[in-house]
Amino acid sequence: MSDKNDYTPPKVWTWDQENGGKFASINRPIAGVTHDRALPVGRHPLQLYSLGTPNGVKVTIMLEELLASGCSGAEYDAWLIRISEGDQFGSGFVAVNPNSKIPALMDRSGPAPVRVFESGAILQYLAEKFGMFLPAGGAARAECLSWLFWQMGSAPFLGGGFGHFYAYAPAKFEYPINRYAMEVKRQLDVLDRQLAEHRFLAGSQYTIADMAVWPWYGTLVKGLLYEAGEFLSVHEYKHVLRWADEVAARPAVQRGRKVNRVFGEPSSQLHERHEASDFDAKTQDKLTPPVQAPSDKA
Repeated sequence: MSDKNDYTPPKVWTWDQENGGKFASINRPIAGVTHDRALPVGRHPLQLYSLGTPNGVKVTIMLEELLASGCSGAEYDAWLIRISEGDQFGSGFVAVNPNSKIPALMDRSGPAPVRVFESGAILQYLAEKFGMFLPAGGAARAECLSWLFWQMGSAPFLGGGFGHFYAYAPAKFEYPINRYAMEVKRQLDVLDRQLAEHRFLAGSQYTIADMAVWPWYGTLVKGLLYEAGEFLSVHEYKHVLRWADEVAARPAVQRGRKVNRVFGEPSSQLHERHEASDFDAKTQDKLTPPVQAPSDKA
């Protein structure tokens, strides 16, 4: 790996397995299975295999919103996939998502299991299955899906672009950080202009578009993503901040953000979710004995 700004690409790229960076051990230029591992299956119709990253949180928010709306068929088991340990390359997970990315969903409610992968596809699938959070047709549906796919196309510039070079790359380089910071601020301006005229992204109603965008951009403007709030001057986007706070106040969003979460305060982590009661009984602060503070008398 070169740490020089004057790097010249070779005629033919080759894989440098010692390329450094936080995720170097799991990044590779080929797809497919690295080891045999069956996925667990719980008793509920929907089986989610995920991690509490922004992409994973989209789906757990959706499932919790469906349950809060009375859709009992949306009960689910959420199994933890530790991507830093390569769980996504196990044979069972690759069978559900050949792209080896979280989240992945198996719907076992019908005569034959249905696999759904890619977070946007899962949101749309669940919305259509339960008839919730996606307008049935016309301009309203088109607007909602447009913002859903805006997120799918835009977030890689935030995560794989800005987030990688600002927070995770083994060395800091001015050009990529500036390039992606500029693009992220442009995206925030797009959202701010839309939310200046609408309560939610697709209009007056809360939809899967909000569920898709909030885990990325809502947490970003609240200083919860990449610790980049000051760097990006997120206080400038007052309409995004208003919307972010309104979405964050929803109880289903608060629950969904905890599921499959393995970082942050122990009270915010529910590694696996199998019953609604797990939020009260199985967050990490209730499973891990409290650490006693050292006495000043010792």
